[in-house]
Amino acid sequence: MEDEVRLIPLSALQHYLFCPRQCALIHLEQQWAENRYTAEGRILHERADRLGHERRRGVYTAMALPLANERLGLTGVADVVEFDEREAQTIIRPIEYKRGRPKAHRADEVQLCAQALCLEEMLNVAIEHGALFYGKTRRRKDVPFDKALRALTWDVIAGTRALFDGNRTPSAVYEAKRCDRCSLIDACQPQVMGKQRSARRWLARQLQSLDE
Repeated sequence: MEDEVRLIPLSALQHYLFCPRQCALIHLEQQWAENRYTAEGRILHERADRLGHERRRGVYTAMALPLANERLGLTGVADVVEFDEREAQTIIRPIEYKRGRPKAHRADEVQLCAQALCLEEMLNVAIEHGALFYGKTRRRKDVPFDKALRALTWDVIAGTRALFDGNRTPSAVYEAKRCDRCSLIDACQPQVMGKQRSARRWLARQLQSLDE
């Protein structure tokens, strides 16, 4: 009997693009810690999830909608999915709530695009756009699911799949701008673990020089 494919949570894609080590600590080692940033994000999601379902002016809105893509092995929950019935063909838009502001990296967009991939398989439709709602700006950012974003999302899914299948946490690499805001910095210890890796490389070079 073949082993069952390990499902990838949609949130893992965002974690992987931000930092593969963070992704492994959360999803392979089951480590989690909360700081101000994660607490604000959790509260924002909880508010969205409590809204329930509603229909207003030809738009049906579903909150906390379970998602899955069997082919890609993805699973998760969409904060909000809008079904706009005002046109001849219903337009479907996933909407993800995030704390803070739009980011320089595309981790949020990848997570949203993966939600669209799930909806496309579940509903047998094509989804062209979604949106990210940021708590600081209180505005929606339209996200087109173009070829570039879809290609990036597939690459991140493949990388996350390889991480899950390998079941191994990557080595630490300290980057102040990224690491100092991470809630897992105490568990990760990137400055200490990064130095240990450098020491191993130095020792390996010394041993190699002795053999020459």
